[in-house]
Amino acid sequence: MDNKKIRVAITHGDTNGIGYELIFKSFSEPEMLEFCTPIIYGSPKVAAYYRKAMNLPAQFSIIQKAEDAEDGRINLLAAADEEVKVDMGLPTDESGAAAIKALDRAMTDYRNNLYDVLITAPVSSQNVKIEGYTFKGHKEYIETCIGDRNSSLSILIGDDLRIAAITEKTPLAQVAGAISQESIVSKTTLLWQTLKRDFLITNPRIAVLALNPSINEEQSCGKEEREIIIPAIDHLADKGIQAFGPYPADEFFGSGYFCEFDGIMAMYYDQATVPFHALYNEDGVLYTAGLPLIHTAANTTPCYFMAGCNEADPTSFRHAIFTALDAFRHRETSDEVGTNPLPKLYHEKRDESEKVRFSIPKKHAPSPFPSKNGKQGAPKGNEQKEAQNNAPRNNEQKEVQNNAPRNNEQHNNNQKAQQPNKLKAAQTAAALSAVLSAVQAGQKPASKE
Repeated sequence: MDNKKIRVAITHGDTNGIGYELIFKSFSEPEMLEFCTPIIYGSPKVAAYYRKAMNLPAQFSIIQKAEDAEDGRINLLAAADEEVKVDMGLPTDESGAAAIKALDRAMTDYRNNLYDVLITAPVSSQNVKIEGYTFKGHKEYIETCIGDRNSSLSILIGDDLRIAAITEKTPLAQVAGAISQESIVSKTTLLWQTLKRDFLITNPRIAVLALNPSINEEQSCGKEEREIIIPAIDHLADKGIQAFGPYPADEFFGSGYFCEFDGIMAMYYDQATVPFHALYNEDGVLYTAGLPLIHTAANTTPCYFMAGCNEADPTSFRHAIFTALDAFRHRETSDEVGTNPLPKLYHEKRDESEKVRFSIPKKHAPSPFPSKNGKQGAPKGNEQKEAQNNAPRNNEQKEVQNNAPRNNEQHNNNQKAQQPNKLKAAQTAAALSAVLSAVQAGQKPASKE
């Protein structure tokens, strides 16, 4: 890897929303230009209008093509019509068209390898109209342009939480029918691969949430867990993926169990977004996995109600930039290491301790997680397994001790034990010699008394 700065493409989003405010505030600190080279796909006229209206300290250089972008400055590429009308706070067809033109130009430049990562400012699907195509969002559009359909996965990222959904934006009435064992296995595998490659997590632990609520914390009230989710988790385990569950969502988030896992797979959209927005309302990041292009976005909408008010918080957008930069470096490192790996000289023994730790508690068994009072409930299976693992070791030690030769201490003890017997034998021999001598001299042997 070289030390060149990463080129970051940024689309301006809906021109009547908070896109330009987020971009300019994110690069208000000069230190940001030390990490990357930004290329804003937008309109110089609209950018100047927002800069003047909100008195933003942003200086940018206008370029006509991405090849002209220079390090150390904000490069603004003219990708939208200069005559676009700005109506702050009003979603119009003109503002939606400006957003999609900037995104389309960015996709063309990506095919020509003119930048490294993509960050998109917020856009509303309601005012984006493309002939012959229904615009659902940035992920779907990028997927159509450079990827295979249904090949990507949206991941919401916070400090301690990375969560995705199997059905994503599917109507709630259709969720149960849209869930299948194949979809759980494929999307959970994609999440696992992304955590390994783009986040450099060696052996990710993934929690799979249940679809239905539980009854008395022991049994699900539906059949999907038994017929679909649990077999999918077993299949993932057979593939070497550490997937655990299914966990009821209320207890899982309410008790803080999500901190124990590297990734979480929810069953439907609200099951993922509601707890995420409650925990990371201002600094959450939307990450698109499964594409050759690294794409992130701020976890926000165009927020028409605050457009032009200079009240938008750039924290989420700045985190989206840093997340994309880290993912790009991590992917390069992972690909470089995996290009020509050294062959293994031994086979690693599979560790099943994690399986026991995150297993679903059986009936009348303590929970594998810390309880609300802070006490850890260790399953009995751990104790039994530990005893079994220690038993062969004890037998081996005993066998070694029995077969080992005598050491010096044992030899000395044996010699000490033999000394009284030798002394007694010597005394007996002396007494017999005295008796024989007296007999030979004609004397009567002395009695013992």
